[in-house]
Amino acid sequence: MNERLFVITDKPISLEEVIQKVMRPEAGAVTTFIGTVREWTKGKRTLFLQYEAYVSMAEKMLRQIGEEIREKWPEAKVAITHRIGRLDIGEIAVVIAVSSPHRNDAYAANRYAIERIKQIVPIWKKEHWEDGTEWVGNQLETKAYPTGRPEEEDLR
Repeated sequence: MNERLFVITDKPISLEEVIQKVMRPEAGAVTTFIGTVREWTKGKRTLFLQYEAYVSMAEKMLRQIGEEIREKWPEAKVAITHRIGRLDIGEIAVVIAVSSPHRNDAYAANRYAIERIKQIVPIWKKEHWEDGTEWVGNQLETKAYPTGRPEEEDLR
């Protein structure tokens, strides 16, 4: 089976499919993180989000996060799928599944993965609110992209 552990997709994410990628007999724990589109952000009502990504680089960075996790938690196995395109309220934007022989490692690796995604993966979003829209920029919301996309130097 050709198993892609780190995926950017424009299709709805199957939680079960991501979990199955990390299931194995030696795992005593499987943790999941499911990031969904919320209705309210900083007091504004969100109608929907539009995620975009530099797909090849984003998948490369997800693989890098997987390598970092293997170094920190050698017995952990991780799979990450992040969605791009239009997402409505309640839809799944990202799923992270981690399996490990022990739960503490699975929890820690899962938390590490979502924090690193926000730090290094070139995915950005446009928030569509009741009163207008805004390109939020990077996932930490520390850098705005007024044109809607990062400039080439931001991708290096």
